[in-house]
Amino acid sequence: MEKREPKYKRVLLKVSGEALTGSGKSGLDFTVIKSVCLTLKRCVEAGIQIGVVVGGGNFWRGVKDGEGMVERVRADHMGMMATVINCLAIADVLEQMDVPVRVQTAIEMRAVAEPYIRSRAIRHLEKGRIVIFGCGTGSPFFSTDTAAVLRAAEIRADAILLAKNVDGVYDSDPNIFPDAKKFEMITYNDVLTKRLGVMDSTATSLSMDNQIPLILFGLDDPENIIKVIMGDKVGTTVF
Repeated sequence: MEKREPKYKRVLLKVSGEALTGSGKSGLDFTVIKSVCLTLKRCVEAGIQIGVVVGGGNFWRGVKDGEGMVERVRADHMGMMATVINCLAIADVLEQMDVPVRVQTAIEMRAVAEPYIRSRAIRHLEKGRIVIFGCGTGSPFFSTDTAAVLRAAEIRADAILLAKNVDGVYDSDPNIFPDAKKFEMITYNDVLTKRLGVMDSTATSLSMDNQIPLILFGLDDPENIIKVIMGDKVGTTVF
């Protein structure tokens, strides 16, 4: 990492489950995971404190996959279990790189992870460990984006890094509309008013209320994580 002061000292990185599939449509691409973990290792070595929330959409999306077949609450619980698979995969790759890491889950499963305890999570961060938060908020009807904002507020993160399969916030879907306009900066109010779908409205409102800046960028280049932390212009900043 460049020898300059990072803009953010403690961050919450949200990684969508779909971003971990690589070129596939589901499951895990360990080439992608390894490249992300190598970047996280460099961040930790530079003294950056990192919490990670991972989605589960590469295995199960509660509302979408369960609609009409599985009751909503149970479908959401299944989605929470899917996030744990991703958490354990990332933790294992990090440990192979000798990066200290802890997995904490909002639903207790002591055989595989610590229960989420805020003070313990902060202590891990202060000791230079990456903390990976699983099971979302632990409650149905809330997305993992909402969980990311909640954990960011709880650990007093300087910023939320939203790593997705898209490289920023657009005024329309760039996969459908080639002339879609990308924003370099945009306010949370505008995101809500324009219904831009950066995050769901609950997550967006929570982030706005807690005045946590959010940077959305593409995970196709994991180097973007470092660039954002250093303050380089990458993706879209929502404030």
